[in-house]
Amino acid sequence: MTHEFDKDYWEQRWRQGGSGVPAAMERNPPNPYLVRGTSGLTPGTALDAGCGAGAEAIWLATQGWLVTAADISADALDRARRRATISGVSEQVRWIEADLTVWSPDTQFDLVTTHYAHPAMAQLDFYDRISAWVAPGGTLLIVGHSSAGHGHHHSPAEASVTVADISAVLDDACWETVSAEEQLRTLPGPAGKTADLRDVVVQATRRS
Repeated sequence: MTHEFDKDYWEQRWRQGGSGVPAAMERNPPNPYLVRGTSGLTPGTALDAGCGAGAEAIWLATQGWLVTAADISADALDRARRRATISGVSEQVRWIEADLTVWSPDTQFDLVTTHYAHPAMAQLDFYDRISAWVAPGGTLLIVGHSSAGHGHHHSPAEASVTVADISAVLDDACWETVSAEEQLRTLPGPAGKTADLRDVVVQATRRS
């Protein structure tokens, strides 16, 4: 079944909550690849593309980043704002309700990151689009669903990619690849079960 990853789809997803998704995402810790990938970076400006309930954006803010966090779902952003206030970082995060297939920022960022965002456009076109928002010398960090792991989790095929797919989007003349790998993560699930998540993680630095 194909999904149109439009505003209605995501608003419904966030409102439903319940088993298997977003409501539980409010309490999620930040993505481990973001924590690892930014450990050596000097905090500056960051864009979280498709921020959901804000775990990554809020974590970046606690590390000293000035964050712009964009998502198509107003409901997700409401949750994220509440969480940012509780975390004491609401001043460091600017929340933007936006369709990332048409919205563009008016500036470039030291870090542009996205975690499992599925916009209403081809996944690789989306990565190509957000890569343009990285400032010279800045970092692009993409975490996506691996097509190799399809069937292990619930991501639709059209939202899944490979390391080679993403690497092909990043022109060597403009980008220096820091890491490009597939990783298997096991997450705790309901009723003591676990779920395997096969991730594609690509981090690259824009050449000045």
